[in-house]
Amino acid sequence: MDNSQNISANAFDVHYNRVTEMVHCYAESVGLTREQVHNTEKNNWQWKNGSANIEVWIQKLNFANGTRRDFLRVFCPIMEIPLANPMAFYRRLLELNDLKLGIKFTLTPNSSKVWASFERDIKGIDYNELSTFISDFEYWADKLDDELKAEFPILN
Repeated sequence: MDNSQNISANAFDVHYNRVTEMVHCYAESVGLTREQVHNTEKNNWQWKNGSANIEVWIQKLNFANGTRRDFLRVFCPIMEIPLANPMAFYRRLLELNDLKLGIKFTLTPNSSKVWASFERDIKGIDYNELSTFISDFEYWADKLDDELKAEFPILN
């Protein structure tokens, strides 16, 4: 990851604020209000799409040399790792990582919850790209959480 971008902090804030506004506009385009979806304490957005709980964040990565990169990150908790046949489950997640372009499955440290996620550097993003990848993510998250739970029922 190239972290040697020579951009002023003000330029980063302009990008950040522009993408923040785009996320607000996306929420409004699907019939939600800013107040319904934006959590000012966590500085993220949350809503449901079918059975999927969608979370959107803009994560700032600050580097020791004073540069910064900002990433738009979209998440959805999918399910707990099933105790029965976990290797088959992990294999299926890796297969889906290959098949579902843009979507990846992740685990957070010290957790047994599987998440679907998508991320992209905000540099150069426009509203059409943002709305396409969030709506695509919503579709796949809603579909895949149901499919994986059916394929790997939690028997714990």
